[in-house]
Amino acid sequence: MTLRLATRRSPLALIQSRYVQQRLAELGTDSELVLVETRGDREKDVELSTLGGQGVFAVEIQRALLWNEADVAVHSAKDLPSATPKGLALVSVPQRLDPADVLVGRSLAGLGPGATVATGSPRRRALLLERRPDLEVIPLRGNMATRLGVAGKNGVDAVVAAMAALERMEESTLVSERLDPLWFVPQVGQGALALEARSDDDKTCQALDAINDVAAFKAVRAERAFLGELGAGCSIPGGASADVENGTITLRGVMLAPDGTKSVRGEVVGDDPHALGTQLARLLRDEMGGGALLGWES
Repeated sequence: MTLRLATRRSPLALIQSRYVQQRLAELGTDSELVLVETRGDREKDVELSTLGGQGVFAVEIQRALLWNEADVAVHSAKDLPSATPKGLALVSVPQRLDPADVLVGRSLAGLGPGATVATGSPRRRALLLERRPDLEVIPLRGNMATRLGVAGKNGVDAVVAAMAALERMEESTLVSERLDPLWFVPQVGQGALALEARSDDDKTCQALDAINDVAAFKAVRAERAFLGELGAGCSIPGGASADVENGTITLRGVMLAPDGTKSVRGEVVGDDPHALGTQLARLLRDEMGGGALLGWES
């Protein structure tokens, strides 16, 4: 059996997909890449919030599975919409890398008053302004190499990126500061790969299950349940990150005003990923006033 792996064409996406190929090959499963162009890749000059947030890097890849043009969808877990399309299943999350965010160019303390930081993420923008309201935070798009190249040029002092992306690209030496995820709560799924298959494709699901990391899978499920309960995409300033130890999940989350002036944070502990994610979302949105903070209905 040769599995067809649907993936984006970006350099980072190809590195991630070749990693999945390697893991499968170690267990005797051959695979080939099916390159897919997503809306997010085509419209590189449009801010993600304008494009509609989550899904712009995933929908076409999921469609390749539904149309039987591929057998496996290889995603960055943070790019997945909160709801899985009918007929597909999230089957596997291989070993997860560090989910933290980092600064490239300068550390937070090294940024002078009014310094310019670039990021395309509303969550990152709000978290930066929460701690440093003096900063000028400007939008940023493009593949990882393009974004990293912005730091230190044309008046941009620093760029925010994912630690896992730099690790996969072997560019960790560029990190000026790792931002503490207890404060700078990561995006749902950050640092993880998410492998989808058709829910009735037993052979493919079995092959993917062999490279699944149980703890990482639990963590991502809890984070995605948080996102699903909020019904929020990446245009909403919020994040959640789970740690799993001996089967126990600790899930932390944050919701912020877009300008970082107000925020609510919470933490829940348990063993049911879906129940925990739902509980934390309701805690922040309803009990701690996050809904009113962002102008949502409770």
